Amino acid sequence: MKKIAVFTSGGDAPGMNACVRAVVRTALKLGVEQVVGIKKGYAGMIDDRFVDMDSGSVSNIIQKGGTILQSARSKTFRTKEGRKQAYENLKKHGVEGVVAIGGDGTFAGARVFMEEYNIPFVGVPGTIDNDLYGTDYTIGFDTAINIAMEAIDRIKDTAHAHDRLFFVEVMGRDAGFIALRSGIATGAEAVLVPESKTDIQQLIDTLKNNHANKKSSSIVVVAEGDDAGGAFEIAKKVQEKFDGYEVRVTVLGHTQRGGPPTCNDRVLASNLGIAAVRELLKGEGGFMVGQIHKSIERTSFEKAIKHHQRINPVLLEMVQILS
Repeated sequence: MKKIAVFTSGGDAPGMNACVRAVVRTALKLGVEQVVGIKKGYAGMIDDRFVDMDSGSVSNIIQKGGTILQSARSKTFRTKEGRKQAYENLKKHGVEGVVAIGGDGTFAGARVFMEEYNIPFVGVPGTIDNDLYGTDYTIGFDTAINIAMEAIDRIKDTAHAHDRLFFVEVMGRDAGFIALRSGIATGAEAVLVPESKTDIQQLIDTLKNNHANKKSSSIVVVAEGDDAGGAFEIAKKVQEKFDGYEVRVTVLGHTQRGGPPTCNDRVLASNLGIAAVRELLKGEGGFMVGQIHKSIERTSFEKAIKHHQRINPVLLEMVQILS
């Protein structure tokens, strides 16, 4: 291949820039004549927002959060007309292969596009949720759980100082990986995740038992997509039946996406970026590259989209044992 493209799509994740850097520099060192970045994902592919990239253009970005290529969701790309325009722009720029950094929505778009046109796409898992099948960890997850852990540690200090019960909401609309890991790491009394039905009465019983045992504060970590509602709604339900603690709610929100990526995320992103280019230069596509047990593995877009990584029940049990 003489020319390839790279873009980031969906929700931004710390480490995306490290991956872009790896894609650009690997491609150039392996003989690709030109690399272009596509601004704002599929929307930019349709709107012809292509920018030339060289080794210098990705200097000093490995430590930056977000994505220098920016990200967006595109309703137009879901239409045949939109995908046709995207294809015409790729051909106009002479692009022969594409590295797509994102989540399942990104890969779903790539799969449909490849069914219609003959440009190969290789995906790299970039999402803080860590819910993609075909990789042990996704780019951005390690940073997100460390940010959540630090925030919860700080909240525990003030909770203890005032004998308070804090409900801390973390990201995870469909997956509870961030909540579970950060909850275990911070000694939370309970962790509520979408994958497990929440029993409000059981939660209240746990908190009452802790209070009876003279525990001066408690932390409950809630994934935003929990079936019982978000942190505010669950806190209200608990407060109505148990007033042993003064209750407060903190929503961490997008703080989990920003800031410098951790060492683990930078190394993972670099490794997967290199692997994606190597696979793309074989002339193949239609799959995501992931890291499983320290080895690079390929997972078809169809399989990566249909299946989701499952919560480890041992970790859920760990919360109950240690609370």
